[in-house]
Amino acid sequence: MIGFLSGTVKFIYGGEIILDVGGVGYRIFTSGDFETGAAAELFIHTAVSENAVSLYGFKNRDEFELFESLLTVSGLGTKTAAAIVAKISPAEFEAAVANQDLAALTKLPGVGKKSAQRILLELQGKFTVAQEFKSVQKKSSAQFEAAEALAALSYTDAEISPVLRRAPKNLTTEQLIKFALKQLTRF
Repeated sequence: MIGFLSGTVKFIYGGEIILDVGGVGYRIFTSGDFETGAAAELFIHTAVSENAVSLYGFKNRDEFELFESLLTVSGLGTKTAAAIVAKISPAEFEAAVANQDLAALTKLPGVGKKSAQRILLELQGKFTVAQEFKSVQKKSSAQFEAAEALAALSYTDAEISPVLRRAPKNLTTEQLIKFALKQLTRF
């Protein structure tokens, strides 16, 4: 299975590119912006069906992981998952799921009310960022980014949330992370 490709964009049409990797052209479905002749590195999902083997490419790991998460939802296929990833950032999607925002999900392409309900049910609690700091509207992006960084360092929501609540207001992401690490490493 192909997990990552790096090469030169040879052709672009619609939601597809042909990526030249060492003289072999890979047809990849993607929503990213590319220029012919430019270098590209993509995380790849290989979809195998009865009639075809298709490659879906993503410019960063967050988009790739969101796509993979969407494929675990019953009834969502690769085309719908790719359309969702093209329309919403992973952080906004995770915030919508954390906040049970059915209205935000039903605005996504290929997602009706029943699909949105399945997404909320099946993906609730699957994301690692501290739940309290997922709401993009309620918390600053610095708090969100700090919570995400701390979660990547294997701190739990129960550890992160109280520390970030105590943090002084108007700190940058870096300052919040430093503050939280000092608080979390005290014995």
